[in-house]
Amino acid sequence: MARSFAQLARTAERTNSAVQVSKQPQSDPPLEIHTLGDQVLRTPARRIARVDESVRDLARDMLRSMYSARGIGLAAPQVGIHKQLLVIDLDPENAATPPLVLINPEITASGASVDTYEEGCLSIPGVYLNVVRPTTIELSYRDEFGRPRKRKADGLLARCVQHEMDHLRGVLFVDRVTDELALNEELREHGFDRAAVRAVG
Repeated sequence: MARSFAQLARTAERTNSAVQVSKQPQSDPPLEIHTLGDQVLRTPARRIARVDESVRDLARDMLRSMYSARGIGLAAPQVGIHKQLLVIDLDPENAATPPLVLINPEITASGASVDTYEEGCLSIPGVYLNVVRPTTIELSYRDEFGRPRKRKADGLLARCVQHEMDHLRGVLFVDRVTDELALNEELREHGFDRAAVRAVG
C-alpha cells in the first residue's frame, strides 16, 4: 500500500530523515565523484523547481557515495548533476545521526569573524589546505520534502555548508587557497594540474 505524502512526512519527522541510508561504505557506490580538472565541476548548478521522489532518490545515492568515499559533505555537481542539492553528515560513524539535506540553499547572512581551517574535498582526494571562511552563517533552504527551512550554523557545519555551496557555483576549495607554495606542492604531490585551479577573490 502506498503511503500519502503526509504520512511519509510524519514518518520522516519521527525517524529524523526521509533519506537516511546505511552509512557503511559500498564497494560499488551508485555515483562517480568527479575530480579536479574535470570541467563538469565548473558548471553552475540550477535550482530545483520541484522536490519529489526523484530528488530524494538522488540525495540517497549521493549519501551512499559520500559514505563510501568517507566524506562528510557532497554536492550534486561533484557527481555530474547540475542541481542545487547538498548532503552533509558531520557524524558519519554514528548510524543514528540523520544527514542534512539542503535543496536550493542560500546564505542569507555571514558573521563578521573569520577563521582559517584545513579543508579537503572528495573531488581532490589527498589534498588538504587552509582556507579562510566566516565562522558563522545563516541560511535558508528547502528540505527533502520541499518545505522551506532556515537555520544558523557555526564551526564545522558552517564551514562545510560554505564549502559545498561553492560547488554549486563551480568553485573548489583550492580556488580559495592563498598559500601558493603549499597549494603547488600539495597538487603536485597528488598528481593534480595547477592549471585546473581558478583563483577567486
